[in-house]
Parts: sequence; structure tokens; C-alpha cells
Amino acid sequence: MRRRGGSRRRTLLALPVALCVTALAATACGSSASEQAGASAQSCVDTSGPTIKVGSLNSLSGTMAISEVTVRDSIRLAVDQINAAGGVLGKQIELVGEDGASEPTVFAEKAEKLISSDCVAAVFGGWTSSSRKAMLPVFEDRNALLYYPVQYEGLESSENIFYTGATTNQQIVPALDYLKGRGVKSLYLVGSDYVFPQTANRIIKAYAEANGIEIKGEDYTPLGSTDFSTIINKVRAADADAVFNTLNGDSNVAFFREYKNVGLTAQDMPVVSVSIAEEEVGGIGVQNIAGQLTAWNYYQTVDNPVNNSFVQDYQAKYGADKPTSDPMEAAYTSVHLWKNTVEKAQSFAVEDVQNAAGGVSFEAPEGTVTINGENNHITKTARIGEIRPDGLIYSIWDSGEAIEPDPYLAGYSWAEGLGG
Repeated sequence: MRRRGGSRRRTLLALPVALCVTALAATACGSSASEQAGASAQSCVDTSGPTIKVGSLNSLSGTMAISEVTVRDSIRLAVDQINAAGGVLGKQIELVGEDGASEPTVFAEKAEKLISSDCVAAVFGGWTSSSRKAMLPVFEDRNALLYYPVQYEGLESSENIFYTGATTNQQIVPALDYLKGRGVKSLYLVGSDYVFPQTANRIIKAYAEANGIEIKGEDYTPLGSTDFSTIINKVRAADADAVFNTLNGDSNVAFFREYKNVGLTAQDMPVVSVSIAEEEVGGIGVQNIAGQLTAWNYYQTVDNPVNNSFVQDYQAKYGADKPTSDPMEAAYTSVHLWKNTVEKAQSFAVEDVQNAAGGVSFEAPEGTVTINGENNHITKTARIGEIRPDGLIYSIWDSGEAIEPDPYLAGYSWAEGLGG
């Protein structure tokens, strides 16, 4: 059985989101946490008919739409494929889509709607850590399931969230090891001003201190910012060996265009990005970013039969010019992991799915992934990629095998104290 009780929620920098649940159980906002938890255990999921509802919750508008629209598309592809193969426990999946509009509060509101009004069995979506942290108390208080498909800063786990993107030891730490192994002695940190970049950079600075790497500067800018002239001038003046980029959304377009405009190049001062995938390359303009590096777990160019079929199926559905990317692949994988877990449990009930999740695997486009039942993260292969003139990203290094998730960095002495 799955370990329950004790530390039901372990998070860092959790948002102070207080939500009054008004569906199904009429619970007053002033009631106790235990009373709310008891009420939230009720579910309106209907398993009596030939269909089962699930939700997709992605930013289809706002600054994050450049990244999240295609994630929604990959969720739809997975649902269509599963339905074509007979569905889940003999039921066809009905997908209910919502727009998070690039606003954490909207994500929380739409999550509540999907759970309480649409009565979905699971929700797939979210991108920014701010959106996830806004949704987290909703899913825990309502005892529902969120499958979150994007790499993030770690230092969190929840029984109600399955994290199918990379945690820190599967992306950021391997990227730092890669840079260190190639003689990088100094870094400049640039990020969007919210949870993920700030926490990721705390981790990067702890790693740097333990490994003799100098941090020559650290700057943040609001999501959606388009003026990078001051930051780029500071980056150029610092003359670091490399830049570690945790910008998100369409801010990357302005950043890399300005980077090129001032004459900075991948040869002189490479940028390693952890939130730029194939679809963002087109928006930035490949001429502005060719030669730069990325750290992910999947690229369209991964060469194996499963990925070749995935790319072919995605492009057949959405267009031959449409690339696949890491978050899309993780979202696609998450739907299949949910299906496999439900079938192992022979149940759609949340507690049954939680108890059955440990050890559930899927032959994903990135390679075989397996759910760790202790922390609800999955195994991932780390990859460093180079953006080429054709707009695709090609692996120039990988970890050789899937890395077990270590969201609290318990296996790294230099990370002691980061979680609190």
C-alpha cells in the first residue's frame, strides 16, 4: 500500500491560496482544515456510462500560449489514440479543455471547475510553477489528480500530483555537470521573476559554490517582458563563460534577439536554456538562436521507433511542419501513464490510482519511464541539445540511462538546507 498520512503536502514557497469549495459538499470558508478535507474526499466522477471525463488545462492565451497550446494538442493526440485502441477499462475518454490564460489564479479557478463541475477523473496540464502551486491546494483539498508535464525546480511532492517532467536532478544538475566538465568557471543567471527561476537559481548557486564556479550576475524580469537591453548589456560586461537561462514564454524571443543584436554568440558566451523547446525556436527565429544549448529529456530528433511513430502521428494530425518538444512529449506520456495506472488498479478512484502508481511504466518517445511511488515523479534520461539551423535540437550528450527522481536533492551534500 502507498504510504499515507504524515506529510501529506511537502512544498517550498507554496502560494497562500485559500479556496472556498462550493460544489457537492457545502463547506463554509471558515470551517476547519480537517472538515474541508473530509468534504473534499467526495467525488462526482461518473463511471456508470460508456465514457470517462478527463481535463486539459493549458494557457491558450497570454504570454505562455507560445509554449502551452502545443501541449494541449499532444494531450488530445494521446486521448484520441487511446480511444481508437478501445479506451480505458472499456470506456471512451471525453476530454474537457480549459484555458489557464497564463494566470495562476485562473488555473486554480479552472481546476476547481474541472473537478467540481465537470467531474473529471484527472487533469493534465499547467506549465509555470506559479500555476502549479496555485492549483496544488485545489487538488489536495478536493482529493483529485493533476498530471503536471513540465520540468520544474523540485523541492516538492504531493500525493495528488504526478510530475511527468524533470525534477532538478534530471535536468538542471546534469546541465551544470555538463558545463563543469567542459571547463566552465563562471555563469550569469537570467530568469523570469517567479517561483521556478528563483528556486532553480538558488540550487544553481549552491552547486556553483560547491564546485568552484563563479556567479557573475543574476537578473530577473517579469513574465512577458520584452525589453532586455539593460540585462544584455550587464551580461556582456560580466563576460561569463556561459549564461544559464530560466526565462519562460515569449520573453525568450526578445532576449535572444537582443543577445544577437549586441554581437553575443554561442561560440563566445553560450546560453543554456531549460525552457526553450522546438516550438519556441520558431517564435524566436532560428537565426537568433542557432548554436545555443538546451537541457531537456526529449527532442524531436531522438532516434527510436517509438519516437518516430509519435512524431509521424503528431504531424499527421497537426501539420507536417509542426515540431514535437519535451513538454508535449511529457504531457502525451502522462495520459498514457494515467491509463496504465487505472488499468493496473482496475479503478478510476483517486486512492486506487495512487496506491497502484508505483512501478507503472510506459514506453515513451523519450525512452521507458517509470513512476516512483514514493514521490510521484518519473524516471527521465537527461539530454543536452544544440539548436541547429534547421530549427531542430540535436542531442550532443545524454545520461545513458534513465535517472531516478530526487526532487529534494537528498543525494547531494551541497543541497542541504535548500528545502526549507
